[in-house]
Amino acid sequence: MSEKLIEVVDNAGVVRLTINRPKALNALNSGVLHELEAILVELEARKDLRAVLITGAGEKSFVAGADITEMREKTPEEARVFASQALRTIKRLEALPVPVVALVNGFCLGGGCELALACDWAVASDNAIFGQPEVLLGVIPGFGGTQRLPRRVGPAMALDLVTTGRKIDAQEALRIGLVNQVMSQAELETYADELAKQLTGNGPQAVRAAKQAVHDGMDQDLDSALALETALFAFCFAGDEQSEGMGAFVEKRKPNF
Repeated sequence: MSEKLIEVVDNAGVVRLTINRPKALNALNSGVLHELEAILVELEARKDLRAVLITGAGEKSFVAGADITEMREKTPEEARVFASQALRTIKRLEALPVPVVALVNGFCLGGGCELALACDWAVASDNAIFGQPEVLLGVIPGFGGTQRLPRRVGPAMALDLVTTGRKIDAQEALRIGLVNQVMSQAELETYADELAKQLTGNGPQAVRAAKQAVHDGMDQDLDSALALETALFAFCFAGDEQSEGMGAFVEKRKPNF
């Protein structure tokens, strides 16, 4: 039996997805995208889901890009279909109602950078390399890079990266806001474990509401976004979670969510 292209580990609702093509530096091909989308469809339906962490197998590469071997002979229409498949899959990841975090180890280029951009935040090992080098291959980013990158780092920096194709190290990625933290590979593993503990200790519906408020509010004017926040804040008082959380605070104990 062949190995799965995506390894799934579930730790009390914190699901870790590992793209498992280390010999190809975890490059995204149709098989990976199809398998990832199928997993995401299952995760969308889970009420007990608390967070999703995504990474690549090994220490050399998160995702080195889309699979050039598969793409090189495509016609324009075939390229459109491939990009549409990737965009649909990546958008499903982005739209999950829980925090989605990229654990970036090594190369994070092209489609890999676009995958990381669809996550709510990213943490990188100190050997990570980022870039959108598609112009060096005679194409442009096709998995959302020209749209999500300027929203993350600003249009000037995004244009710098997508028109020069230059690569940047983890520290520059941190400086421009592409990642939240940089640490050693060993610390990255510890971070993942501690993050899982932290997220499972928070109110799950409150975390979902917080993500919804930020994501949906970004597409609205300030007054509309503040009204959304107020509505979601009030919604938090409709169930048992707020009562347990505030009761635990007053009683000086840990909440049982």
